[in-house]
Amino acid sequence: MNPINIFRLRTNKPAARTKIVLEQNLFTFLLAGEKTVHLAGTQITAQPHQFLLSTAGNCLVSAKVAAKNAPYHSLLISFDTVLLTDFFSRHGALIGQQTKRRNPQPFLLLQKDEFLVNYTRSLDNLVVDNRQLYPELQRVKLEELLIYLALHYPAQMQQIRDMSYESDEDLIVRQAVTSHINSNITVEELAFLCNMSLSSFKRRFARIYGNSPNKWLLEKRMETAAQLLRQHNRKASEIYYELGYENLSSFIQSFKQVHGITPKQYQLLK
Repeated sequence: MNPINIFRLRTNKPAARTKIVLEQNLFTFLLAGEKTVHLAGTQITAQPHQFLLSTAGNCLVSAKVAAKNAPYHSLLISFDTVLLTDFFSRHGALIGQQTKRRNPQPFLLLQKDEFLVNYTRSLDNLVVDNRQLYPELQRVKLEELLIYLALHYPAQMQQIRDMSYESDEDLIVRQAVTSHINSNITVEELAFLCNMSLSSFKRRFARIYGNSPNKWLLEKRMETAAQLLRQHNRKASEIYYELGYENLSSFIQSFKQVHGITPKQYQLLK
């Protein structure tokens, strides 16, 4: 994977929710339509007068909606966290002393000013026909954006710095949880995969997600179950195994614990 990529996304397809694990940081500049991102515990919607930064290592669900008379259209810059670390080591004085906050948000939504509107146009002109850009030119465009934000939006850049300094162990936890969210893996096994003691894993998990691992995983699996039951009209007996349950009765018990009714009763409410 390249350390930085600038590219265009344009589509006329109806809105579709896509599950994504971000391997790199991602700036999204909306030109037409809107983009809604669902993260653990929150959601945000970006409009064409805004742009969005989502940080690496996060699990999110993204939905794109086309404009009334135009396709969904965005420009994206994906880049490694090491580039942010290098930027702050060279230009940290622009935003002042680091005042790291606990549990920084994994995203940043900013309004476009006149400079940023023109910056977006310059990106649009560069990626005509989705042509491959010279790597150094991509670095220059990212550096231009980060320096401007540091000069004019220092508080927001401090937030970006907080996000970029999230520890490698946090990233390991996110990746382990995301890749096993619908399996029957235990919390003890997740801790082992992250090379942590069970108590350390639980503490770090609670700091990242604001919940215990057992409760968070249960709720996420039952959200998926509800979607399969209602939107895809599948039976509980068809989905319990793919959601990590060894038998149907355990799945029904878990579903009732979260939703208060059985899967069959849930489907009758449609």
